[in-house]
Amino acid sequence: MTQVPAPPTIENRTFDEIRIGESAALARTLSRADIELFAVMSGDVNPAHLDEEFARTSKFSDIVAHGMWGGALISTVLGTQLPGAGTIYLGQNLRFLRPVMLGDTVTVTLTVQEKDNGKRRIVFDCLCINQHGQPVITGSAEVIAPAAKISRPRIVLPEVRLIDKYARYRELLAKTRALAAVTAVVAHPCDEASLSATVEAAKAGLIKPVLVGPAAKIRAIASAAALDISSFTLVEAAHSHDAAEKAVRLVAAGDAEILMKGSLPTDELMDAVTARTGGLRTKRRMNHVYVMDVPSYPRPLLITDAALNIDPSLSDKRDIVQNAIDLAIVLGVDTPKVAILSAVETVDPRLRSTMDAAALCKMAQRGQITGGVLDGPLAFDSAVSQSAALAGQVASPVAGQADILLVPDLTSGSMLAKQLLYLADSQAAGIVLGARAPVILTDCSDNLLRRLASCAVALLLAHHYRTSPP
Repeated sequence: MTQVPAPPTIENRTFDEIRIGESAALARTLSRADIELFAVMSGDVNPAHLDEEFARTSKFSDIVAHGMWGGALISTVLGTQLPGAGTIYLGQNLRFLRPVMLGDTVTVTLTVQEKDNGKRRIVFDCLCINQHGQPVITGSAEVIAPAAKISRPRIVLPEVRLIDKYARYRELLAKTRALAAVTAVVAHPCDEASLSATVEAAKAGLIKPVLVGPAAKIRAIASAAALDISSFTLVEAAHSHDAAEKAVRLVAAGDAEILMKGSLPTDELMDAVTARTGGLRTKRRMNHVYVMDVPSYPRPLLITDAALNIDPSLSDKRDIVQNAIDLAIVLGVDTPKVAILSAVETVDPRLRSTMDAAALCKMAQRGQITGGVLDGPLAFDSAVSQSAALAGQVASPVAGQADILLVPDLTSGSMLAKQLLYLADSQAAGIVLGARAPVILTDCSDNLLRRLASCAVALLLAHHYRTSPP
């Protein structure tokens, strides 16, 4: 039976044990995570510590640590080494001589300078030097040292994971920075969420909106929410069905390059989009793609189809995969890796998703699907985790590195996407591919970030479609 090792202990030095001249030290290398954690804990968001663009114009030309990050290291020595557990911190007097930059290794040394036997007070000389031996902080600290010996198990700290919800959104916006905004028709924006997202997308330079719906109702919503829509074109429509048809006609006629769902049901808009006369059909099957930002995954993750195709055939899946590959390339992925999901990694005639996976891989080998690397069937864990694939002895060029997840059907795709959204703190942009123009399908629960990200993806596609029509 394997025994769990005992946790390491933390022991102090009592006042009587400590001698003048005695010292203790620790070394720590400054990382970006250290700076961000200190900012989160303290609320100090001085751009000198967090904003690279601002820091380049500062005296030090780069991001520097918070001064009290070094002060916290002094506190660490006092509380864990000398004197250690039971120490009461009374005061600190520090001078900051040099900045601590990213990658600098700071060595903190505390030396006993004075002892007050009557009050058990100790004054420490504090010296912090960088890896070049240069002092960065000097000063003194005063404490009340413990009278009794203490030995306790060292507390195992919780794991901290820093999540920047806006990092990949900023990367996405950066890709659009050189692109001019395009005209986007918004079908029936008759609630505050869809109208405010339209206003913000216009402010961000992503779209030039045309609002299609009951004009008086739209103006009333804008007025109540203090939204300025005075520069937007309004096209009168009697109701949501009428708005969907008129919006699609504007795109079909070339008067707009993006179609955006407002507050009407998805099926109403898609009925107009897929109409054989006057719709936006192409030779390919249309499909929806979630462009997911999953905090624990090192790259954007495309999931398809979780919104349109209920039970896609093999032919449908071929189009769905090709559409997703084309989108991933537009987003900057050179050779997208496609994981074709199923419950198992072996082909089983009783499980259609495994048969489809095998067929799709062969189609890719024969040039019927181009631009990406396909593999499947793959279980979800093998698709996103190399360690899971190794444990399951799954040899695959895609395992653990998937850029695109092709799900077996709408039910599994919707469950997967929404689990990531609501249980993994993910963000997502949503777009419909295979139409003559990008179609943004927003959900009533989508926050502003998801809606703006969808507009950014649509803008990239719209410019791409000018030279490579779908």
